[in-house]
Amino acid sequence: MRGAGFLAIWSDVEAHDLNDYRHWLTREHTTERVTTRGFLASRVFRAVRDDINRFFILYELESPEVLDGEAYLARLNAPTPWSQRIMPKLGNFMRGGGVMVARAGRGEGATIVALRIEKVPTDPAKLAEALVACDGIVAVQIGTTDEARTSVRTAEKGMRKQEGFFAGLLLIEALDVPSLQGALRQVRVIAPEVLSRASEPEVYKSLFALDARIASMSAREPCDPNC
Repeated sequence: MRGAGFLAIWSDVEAHDLNDYRHWLTREHTTERVTTRGFLASRVFRAVRDDINRFFILYELESPEVLDGEAYLARLNAPTPWSQRIMPKLGNFMRGGGVMVARAGRGEGATIVALRIEKVPTDPAKLAEALVACDGIVAVQIGTTDEARTSVRTAEKGMRKQEGFFAGLLLIEALDVPSLQGALRQVRVIAPEVLSRASEPEVYKSLFALDARIASMSAREPCDPNC
């Protein structure tokens, strides 16, 4: 992951809206975001569950200042017609961004756990290094949420239901599910306070990724959502 900042988003989508949502993400929304000044990349994941369509999106930012910067706020205050249709349909919406305070490992894993945590570890770098040493763990990132920058009122925010707040993000990327489970056992041993009030660990699989360098070269008009 590049850049010092991040933006993390979770949401649920009803089955009858799933096709429209996936096309919106891959044909318009992520391109719009990563071609905004300060955005570096977007990664989209889907929860490994049969009972609900839950998604996690991670945006890589140059810095946390991007969150309330002029370019991004301009986007948020001028949602496209497609975004206006999708945003009110997103359930259990959680959004928070800030600064990545620790990173360890290299590359990206296709299987991840993305936890909203209410207590950031005292020594995040030490925790990240300990977890990336576990078998099958590719990378670990720990972020602290900036409530002020994340909570700016915008037209887009007004289209969604009330959003919750979380103190930080613990992202563990692995080669497979057993590796993730092993890393979570380590967290419970060496930093139990991190998981005591965290969101329930859920496994996500990579669905889509877009780098700003690619998007800027190939940006085009979005496809018809019904095609």
